[in-house]
Amino acid sequence: MFPEYDVIVVGAGHAGSEAAAAAANLGSKVLLITMNMQTIGQMSCNPAMGGIAKGQIVREIDALGGYSGIVTDESMIQFRMLNKSKGPAMWSPRAQNDRMLFASKWREMLENTPNVDFYQDMVKSIIIKNNRACGVVTGLGNEIKAKSVVVTSGTFLNGIIHIGEKKLGGGRAGENAATGITEQLVTFGFEADRLKTGTPPRVDGRSLDYTKMEEQRGDEEITGFSYLDVKKITPAEQRSCYITYTSEQVHDMLKTGFDRSPMYTGRIEGVGPRYCPSIEDKINRFADRDRHQLFVEPEGFNTVEIYVNGFSTSLPDEVQYKALSMVPGFENVRFFRPGYAIEYDYFPPTQLTYSLETKIISHLFFAGQINGTTGYEEAACQGLIAGINAHQKAKELEPFILKRSDAYVGVLIDDLISKGTEEPYRMFTSRAEYRTLLRQDNADLRLTPMSYRLGLAKQERMENVLAKEDAVKRIRKTLNEFAIDPSEANQYLESIGSAVLTEKQRANKLLLRPNIDLAAMINAMPSLAAALANETADSLEQTEIQVKYERYIEKEQELVTKLSQMEEAIIPDSFDYSKVGSLSNEALQKFNKIKPRTLGQASRISGVNPSDVQILMVYMGR
Repeated sequence: MFPEYDVIVVGAGHAGSEAAAAAANLGSKVLLITMNMQTIGQMSCNPAMGGIAKGQIVREIDALGGYSGIVTDESMIQFRMLNKSKGPAMWSPRAQNDRMLFASKWREMLENTPNVDFYQDMVKSIIIKNNRACGVVTGLGNEIKAKSVVVTSGTFLNGIIHIGEKKLGGGRAGENAATGITEQLVTFGFEADRLKTGTPPRVDGRSLDYTKMEEQRGDEEITGFSYLDVKKITPAEQRSCYITYTSEQVHDMLKTGFDRSPMYTGRIEGVGPRYCPSIEDKINRFADRDRHQLFVEPEGFNTVEIYVNGFSTSLPDEVQYKALSMVPGFENVRFFRPGYAIEYDYFPPTQLTYSLETKIISHLFFAGQINGTTGYEEAACQGLIAGINAHQKAKELEPFILKRSDAYVGVLIDDLISKGTEEPYRMFTSRAEYRTLLRQDNADLRLTPMSYRLGLAKQERMENVLAKEDAVKRIRKTLNEFAIDPSEANQYLESIGSAVLTEKQRANKLLLRPNIDLAAMINAMPSLAAALANETADSLEQTEIQVKYERYIEKEQELVTKLSQMEEAIIPDSFDYSKVGSLSNEALQKFNKIKPRTLGQASRISGVNPSDVQILMVYMGR
């Protein structure tokens, strides 16, 4: 009934969809198995992509040839570039999306990807022979063979949904949990644990009074996520979001349900996300605050369903309703469904290599929430890397590894496998030590050449990068040579309170002033506008960033070069740490458990001191 596949992907959420697309586009014959063909690429929680650091990840996925950026652009209902008041290293794109359109676009793109087959069933176990994954066994008893297997099970592994004192099995509202895989892998020596996440109520937008809320419009300039020319909405077509607030009255009502909360009665064993807490957790942790912000987010163009961002909860549904109806604008609220918490199995990610292959079973890869992460973007980038490497393994090729200095994706994977996580991991810009290099605007310049050499990024993407690089060189040459006359510049300089010119000055020198930007210079100086008339906004912005932040970029690049020796010092898999004298007991234990690939990774393991790394370095030098 089934042929042998190169790669089987278990689960069709954000991680699974990217994994299937990546492996197939590299040339593997792929089978994508999902328990429900109607929920491929579904946004289980909020209908949005991107945000702080997450937006950088989506642009990196796109630069590598993944699909998330294209799907996001083609289904967005609002776009905003966050942190524009800060430096470009902090700029983060975010889109509000049409939930149903997002999922349908994902399925459409996968169905139009050669080499991807689909099958609806539950995977109950992995076929393992000689410590190697060789396929899967489904709930209907089908044995399907493959050279590599990628597990992207999301919140479905032994998932339990909690609403107050009610408890039901499920991986998502209205869908069954998946069983069998955890129990099987534990018998092979894997360590498994429990995590928890939550989601807020969905309500009827017709029952809300938006006049009592603060409107939040999208940007006038919609740059989007994909570096390809993807059709996007116009500013006029965007849907507004709204902001409102809880109050002490709302908090008091919520507290009446705390004695029935699964969080406080011990029914939930898993740890929840620190940076996306439930409303009851916020009330406890931030007891000094008398209100919390809520974002009222539409679910799409053609639906009245509203997502109440900031009101994640697992309290009894009647308490949720009474409390939410006390929020300004929600006095007459009607529920579509209550919020709930979901508890599920995950495998601590220190059990993985940099390729996301498991250390215990070869040809078996994990991606997404099974590795302890939270968020669509974190899942999608892992899926992309796991899909690439499942293909590489199936074809007996070298793994594709991204370093911390290459991408936020590299930071995320290194954090997971070096430090592990005991709570759902979320990406932030602060986690990246090279964030001046890892900006959202240059992800294509950083990553597309790597992916093109691998065979994933197509010719069109590489041509776009080469054209952008040529344009930046051309613009920089123009700015370096173009002399601005005081008569043309001084009126503009006076208007912004900047010192006027007394003689001609090169455009690049003028651009270095902190309160001047290139777009304003072009608007104010016709001769400069004429010299740069044929350049794109993207190339102009890239050039401006490179000119203004050149010294900072150089310093960070010098740091990368300086530390590269540590990253290139490979520690053999067979290395015997017990022979290294003077290591602390904790370092010895961590090194034996994680088996760091390089000295650089060894230095980032939690509990390992600099002196332990120095000792290891000296021993290896000998």
